[in-house]
Amino acid sequence: MHYRRLGKTGIHVSEVGFGAWGIGGTMWMGAQDSESMRALHAAVDGGVNFIDTALVYGLGHSEKLVGELVRARSEQLYIASKIPPLNGEWPARAGVTLQQAFPPSHIRKGTEQSLSNLKVDCLDLQQLHVWRDEWLEDESWLDEFQRLKQEGKIRACGISINDHESDSAIRAVKTGVVDTVQVIYNIFDQSPKRALLPTCLEHEVGVLVRCPFDEGGLTGTVTPESKFPEGDWRNRYFKDDRKAQVVRHVALLETLLGEEAGTLAELALRFCLTHPAVSTVIPGMRTAKHVQANTRVSDGRRLSDRLLTELTHHAWERNFYQ
Repeated sequence: MHYRRLGKTGIHVSEVGFGAWGIGGTMWMGAQDSESMRALHAAVDGGVNFIDTALVYGLGHSEKLVGELVRARSEQLYIASKIPPLNGEWPARAGVTLQQAFPPSHIRKGTEQSLSNLKVDCLDLQQLHVWRDEWLEDESWLDEFQRLKQEGKIRACGISINDHESDSAIRAVKTGVVDTVQVIYNIFDQSPKRALLPTCLEHEVGVLVRCPFDEGGLTGTVTPESKFPEGDWRNRYFKDDRKAQVVRHVALLETLLGEEAGTLAELALRFCLTHPAVSTVIPGMRTAKHVQANTRVSDGRRLSDRLLTELTHHAWERNFYQ
C-alpha cells in the first residue's frame, strides 16, 4: 500500500481507503455485518488506514461497525465522518441557507453523535455532507468547526461536494477554510480535473474521491438484466434504459484493457489515482474479495499519458437527476 499526504492536515492516508456507505445496511441493500467486518479487517490487513463513514449511513450503523474495527486493531487508523443536512436534502438546492442545513447546534449534535457511535474521543476528519459555496458568507459553520477542533473533538474539517457539481466548491478551496473536499471523480465524470483538482493542488487541500466505479457501472457487472434489492438506491440510479447505456459505454472501455490495467475496476481506480491532487480513493467495499482486488492497485504505477488521453474520450455527460 502506498500513502499520500492529506492536504495540510499532517495526516498520511492510504491511497486506497474504505468507503463505508455500503456496510450501513440502508439504501445499499444486502450487506451482512459478519461479511462487512471481514471486509474491514481485510482492508487493514492490506494497509488501508483511512475509512470514510457518515452519520446517515444506516442511521449510525456503519459508524458502529467502524468503531468495532478501531477497538479491535492496534494500527493507526484515520476515521472520517459526515454530518447530514438538517433539512434532509441531497443535493443542497440553490436558495437553501446555511442555517437551514447546518446551524452550529446541528453540527455539534451530529459530531457528538458520531463520536458516541464510534466510541472514540476525536474524529480525524469531520465533513458537511452537502455544500454550496454561497454558504461562505455565513461563517457560523466554520466557527463551530473551530470550537470542535479546540475541544479536541475533531482534527480536521471538510466538505462533501454535491454529486456531479465539482465547481460548486471552488471558492471554498480558494479561501482555505476547509482541509479537504470529497468529490465524485471517475472515468465517466471527469469534470473535477478541469478546475477543482488543480485548485486543490494549488491550495494544498486534500481530495477524497468517491464513486470511482460509478456506483458499479465501471466494474462491468451491471447488465440490462441486473436487479437490485427493493429499497436499494441503485434502482433509481440505473432506471429506465440506463443499464443498457452503461453496457454500451463499458464495451468501448474494455478495448483499452491490457498491460496498464487488466480489469475495468483496476482501470477505474488507476484513473483516479493518477491525478496528483487525489489524496485517497474510497470505493465501497462490502466483501474481503473486493477489498483484496482494490488494495492490490496501490502499487505505485500510474496510467500513461497515452492512455489518459484516450480516456478523455470516454467521459459521459448525463443528467443524473432525471
